[in-house]
Amino acid sequence: MAGFVGSIVRRIRREDELAQARRRIAALERRLRRMEPDRMVWIFGAGRTGSTWLGRMMGDLPGYSFWNEPLVGYMFGHLYYNRGEYLHGSRGFLLGGDKKTWLPPMRRYILDAAASKFPQVARNSGWLVVKEPHGSIGAPLIMEALPESRMVLLIRDPRDVVASRLDARRPGGWARKRRRYDEVGDENAFAKELARAFLREMLPAREAYERHEGPKVLVRYEELRADALGVMRGICGALKLPVDEEALAEVVEKHSWENIPREEKGPGKIRRKATPGGWREDLTGEQIRAVERITAGFIEEFYGSP
Repeated sequence: MAGFVGSIVRRIRREDELAQARRRIAALERRLRRMEPDRMVWIFGAGRTGSTWLGRMMGDLPGYSFWNEPLVGYMFGHLYYNRGEYLHGSRGFLLGGDKKTWLPPMRRYILDAAASKFPQVARNSGWLVVKEPHGSIGAPLIMEALPESRMVLLIRDPRDVVASRLDARRPGGWARKRRRYDEVGDENAFAKELARAFLREMLPAREAYERHEGPKVLVRYEELRADALGVMRGICGALKLPVDEEALAEVVEKHSWENIPREEKGPGKIRRKATPGGWREDLTGEQIRAVERITAGFIEEFYGSP
């Protein structure tokens, strides 16, 4: 009898705890305002294209915030395009079947996650700049789920990208220090893999850009480096973003290469060189030929014949 009564008591306690949890969740949902998708600016492309620089400049503008690599694009993109390659027709697969059944929940997840991370932005209808180069595999899905969002496609010469990534992985490089990468070994073979990695990130981002019908702009790193203020002004105009001219000039000056402390830039550092065309001195002839062969279509379209 005592055991039976005890089980009843425990069950009541569990139900009470669940009820309290539901009330807390409901209260949180009332306080949170879902992020407005048209107030989000997504930066897609490939790593080492200047996305941190651009994202921080935009995020430092009054009324703007910066979300650094949530990797939501990687999560959904890797699952859909890689893991689910042979399961798209399966009703059991989470992202399988008709997109209409899972794109709306994906949309809600992204907007709720953004509001949870940046509640003040959601409450005040601010602007959220999302840097997501390493999630570019999912760019087509994200922009399809959030057609009202604004998009920046940031491109850079793949030869400079490979040179930058090689430098980061060498002994003493920032990537080796932070992520404990193994020693590169054969740099010529690794340069080829880095070129392929560039395309794995850049091509889905370009596809998303071509399909996106909302506000969008293509930005070249080389032009941003040559005239940061002018290009930033053009970005805000193309995306119809409200911005104060004086504040824009201030953030560009704040984040300029010249104002980065000397000890924070140089070989092996995250801020390495900022010199378009530096690949001519950074890569060997064999590495240049390999990168140009693998990324020939992209180079020819945006940078002329290799």
